[in-house]
Amino acid sequence: MTIDSDERRPDQEKPTVVLVHGAFAESASWNGVIEQLRSDGYPVVAAANPLRSLRHDALQLRSVLDQVRGPIVLAGHSYGGSVMSVAADGHPGVRALVYVGSFLLEEGESTGDLAGRFPGNELGSALESVPVPDGNGGTVTDLYIQPEKFRQVFAADVPPEVAELMVATQRPITSEALEEKATAAAWRTIPSWTLVTRQDLAVPAEAQAFMAQRAQSTAVEVDASHAVAVSRPGAVADLIVEAARATAG
Repeated sequence: MTIDSDERRPDQEKPTVVLVHGAFAESASWNGVIEQLRSDGYPVVAAANPLRSLRHDALQLRSVLDQVRGPIVLAGHSYGGSVMSVAADGHPGVRALVYVGSFLLEEGESTGDLAGRFPGNELGSALESVPVPDGNGGTVTDLYIQPEKFRQVFAADVPPEVAELMVATQRPITSEALEEKATAAAWRTIPSWTLVTRQDLAVPAEAQAFMAQRAQSTAVEVDASHAVAVSRPGAVADLIVEAARATAG
């Protein structure tokens, strides 16, 4: 199936926005952002991120990008930023990258390298490891956030009842995916924007600001937890629209 942005919208200048969730989340975490983008006339695809390995996840996302006809604005949250930096490298349709409380890795860096480089990360101590079969006779380690710590470290500004739903639907990531080194950095050739979440206990704001500055990414700060797409969807959508308008045509 091809995703044809020209057939979905009356205004043919607007790109398709592709959204990539990170670890411990799922595509529905973008619902509030999707609602605003669609009301502004943007076609949107929220990609399912397997969270199995950086290479595999990037290949999966690349296949989604290849199905989109017309220009693309690609936005990723957290580990989703690591994935999109690899997947978008050299892709002719991607006009802009938007990193949301996210990682902007250099080639040869892993998500885990940057997660622990600056103080303020409380996520690591909140994780629970679960060995699972890898389908090839071995095992991999799935990581979950402990339910009793989820809201505090991941979604402190989200209403408790919403955070409870997020706990129940959290998607695990393998430890191997967090340790895998990036093989590309699409932000070197594609303009980027970064939403820095100042109250983030999973990817500290200092780390986000460092990565954004290193990548010469246009950075905007917001008072929000790591779950900013849920707690502040308007701020996320506004930055995506800014990136879309700045790279139009």
